[in-house]
Amino acid sequence: MQLSPHAPDAASMATVYLHVRVLLGMVVGLGLTHLLRHFARIIERPRHCQIHWVHLCWAAFVFSYLLLFWWWEFRLSHLVRWNFNLYFFVALYALMQYLLCALIFPENLDGYASYRDYFYDRRKWFFGLLALVFAVDFIDTWIKGEAYFRSFGPEYVFRNLAYITGSLIAMWTRHPRYHAAFAVLGLLYHASWIAREFETL
Repeated sequence: MQLSPHAPDAASMATVYLHVRVLLGMVVGLGLTHLLRHFARIIERPRHCQIHWVHLCWAAFVFSYLLLFWWWEFRLSHLVRWNFNLYFFVALYALMQYLLCALIFPENLDGYASYRDYFYDRRKWFFGLLALVFAVDFIDTWIKGEAYFRSFGPEYVFRNLAYITGSLIAMWTRHPRYHAAFAVLGLLYHASWIAREFETL
């Protein structure tokens, strides 16, 4: 990004980022609250509606992805110069993840006998948005700089493309074995990625 002759210094950028993080924190907080409220509802009333373990795997995935987003966005505090376009982009990225939370756990299951029925009926919305989130993640990582993007190596590109491809397939198939395998492998690899790449800032 080109800096203007009157570009603020590093201290000013840090102050700007603290301002931006207020909005990001609100969105992340709302998403986490939504997920935790529904997890608690399942524990409190397990017979109220039948759970589905594949659905719960994706709920856990979204929960961890939201935490990971909040963790790695810290690096925006010192790797970029802020302007409104960047602020708008990051805000939209955060809002997309809140929508994932809302899609994986609806406010109620009216019209559905179980979470399984809901999950398969709304899979196109959920996996379509998940694929978009991983596509946007390429931009988010590149914003932090070419060196930062390349520091993850080819695995990062393969990872995102694998999730995008898997999500696009999941949009169009209801095959239980595919969804079971994608949920388990997706969650396990995600946990491995966090442990290897983001244990420390």
